[in-house]
Amino acid sequence: MTRPSSPLDVVEVPGNGAEDVLVATAGPHEGSVFTGTEDGAVLRVAHDGRRVTRVGHTGGRPLGLEELPDGRLLVCDAHRGLLALDPATGAVETLLTEVDGVPMRFCNNAAVAPDGTVFFSDSSTRHGIAEWKHDFVRLTRTGRLLRRDPDGTVTVLLDGLAFANGVALAPDASWVAVAETAARTVVRLWLTGPRAGERDLLAEDLPGYPDNIARGSDGLVWLALASPRDPVVERLQRAPLWVRRAATSLPEAVQPAPKRVVHVRAVDADGRVVHDLDVDDPAARRAFHMVTGVREHEGTVWLGSLHEAAVARLRPDRG
Repeated sequence: MTRPSSPLDVVEVPGNGAEDVLVATAGPHEGSVFTGTEDGAVLRVAHDGRRVTRVGHTGGRPLGLEELPDGRLLVCDAHRGLLALDPATGAVETLLTEVDGVPMRFCNNAAVAPDGTVFFSDSSTRHGIAEWKHDFVRLTRTGRLLRRDPDGTVTVLLDGLAFANGVALAPDASWVAVAETAARTVVRLWLTGPRAGERDLLAEDLPGYPDNIARGSDGLVWLALASPRDPVVERLQRAPLWVRRAATSLPEAVQPAPKRVVHVRAVDADGRVVHDLDVDDPAARRAFHMVTGVREHEGTVWLGSLHEAAVARLRPDRG
């Protein structure tokens, strides 16, 4: 198991809430890092972190980002659904806004197969991103994992999830995994082979709440652990509904808040922990916290945060 070998390198961006990170693996932007901010901008960060350029605007709230086979970016927009954005021109195409005639409330994260099939999460059918704490504490279990085929057909693969979040696909597309943030688990659904249609847990009883997840260039599934396990929150989740509703109706200042941590973990296909990177440098935690996005690329781990006007990077010590 490895730990970070150097302090966090923080790269400021012109916008709050750089929630996810994507490292381009092909095309003219190879090596660049993309992120989206709460003002609707999609930004490209040079691989060395020295330049930040706005490549487009969704008109909503971009969260998860992925590469599409045609070179465009798939954007999970919390307000507008699934979008495709051309980073060369800024043009935005709407791919999906509703499921079975009902608008999505909280499109969150995705993984894309080589043929263009999109596996994506809708965190809640009751609460949007502005009320994410409501869904988290009230434990509505209305999150879903869905699939959009290249012909536009949409299928609900899993429902009843406790705040469906990050999505990752096996290298051979034999399974897809989705983070259940409020349950501190990562659920896996087998897509092919003798176990097709079965579900199990790729990770469970995590030490924190998983947000976005992604398969790295190392073949591992990386998990962003946004905040450590909070016993108060988990007691509230087991309380009567009226108590949960009352707790989330309190002023923001007295509600449970995420702790200032920088924590990511990587697991293999058997769920074994390979890397557990918990940055304990106080200065680094003051500069950056609440990791909601993670992407490993050729030994560098890029991080995003729902709360920061920055992305960050670190290198695990592989020695």
